[in-house]
Amino acid sequence: MYVSGIPVHVEKDTTLRAKIHDPCGLTCTFCHNEGTPVVVDNRRRLLGDFTTAGPSGRVSIYAATNSAAFLPAAIPHDEEFGHTLAALRDALDLTEVHLTGGEPTLHPAVARLTKIAVDAGFRVGMTSNGERGDRVLPECAAAGLDRVNFSIFGTTAAELAEVQHARYRNPERAERKLDALKRSIAACETHGIKASANIVVLDHSHAGRVHRLLDEYSPHLSVRLLNSLDHGTVSIEAIERILSERGAVAEAHYITAGVSGARTAYRLPDGRRSFFKQIRPVRLPETCAGCRFNNDTDCQEGFYGVRLYYDRTGRYQVGVCIQRMDLCLPLDEFLNSPLRSEILSLREAEYQRLATRRAG
Repeated sequence: MYVSGIPVHVEKDTTLRAKIHDPCGLTCTFCHNEGTPVVVDNRRRLLGDFTTAGPSGRVSIYAATNSAAFLPAAIPHDEEFGHTLAALRDALDLTEVHLTGGEPTLHPAVARLTKIAVDAGFRVGMTSNGERGDRVLPECAAAGLDRVNFSIFGTTAAELAEVQHARYRNPERAERKLDALKRSIAACETHGIKASANIVVLDHSHAGRVHRLLDEYSPHLSVRLLNSLDHGTVSIEAIERILSERGAVAEAHYITAGVSGARTAYRLPDGRRSFFKQIRPVRLPETCAGCRFNNDTDCQEGFYGVRLYYDRTGRYQVGVCIQRMDLCLPLDEFLNSPLRSEILSLREAEYQRLATRRAG
């Protein structure tokens, strides 16, 4: 949604997403799992013969079609991780690394990984469902963690249970997960970590959960509303209506040049800030040109940025699309590939175009 008459801020994408391990304590039915198959269900399977419906109950929604050719492993907290980050920093002019999973707070050395990234010159963020945050976030804060984006899949036990694998649709279990989330958000506030909540709004029936987030959680928590691509204008209109119900006033647009992310900032009457985050139709001009998903229906996130993986053979892999894991390259190959130059060229061209339009 574009609101006229407010400032437009354009920044270049300088973020790397690093999948630090695969385990997760939730079984959300819509999880993309950063494009990789669920490890616990595939350890004994041959490459290319990965299952998408194993006994864990977890899913990876693109794994059946994205031609994933490796299983991820936990990134070790060693010098090689630091060297890898430095190499990608220098090759792509990166300034931020965002830790993902699985669930990052379950990685036994997440604070040490944070420190390694900070020492390599990165600002460090994390995407989390809050499972173990109250125990590990204080140490992560001391290591330099800047922010956490909490993924909110339900604001009541019934809502959260409904989006879990059928075997785990247990309100008591869901309530424990929500309690852990609340403790994690509180830990962020206590230890000076910026916290935001990402919540996807399918239609206006989801308004209640947005209002609960705003009414029941600390103003320290910034709420970001994401539209559902599958629900089209119905989702967008629902978000517009919810913002209107809250008396929100649009303040600024933020566009990240070189990737598909964009957001509009709103100010609520109590001074709290909220965001409407949307996907722009951004593609890599050469790599995406002949892709079978390159259309308005099948391409779910466009070019969202660069992702780092560590595979079970001990190699770092660099990917550019969770729907096309066959595009992943071993680190050394990526650094010397045309793909690196294509990413840099797209970023610069978009920045110049968007900055010129803003100035005009």
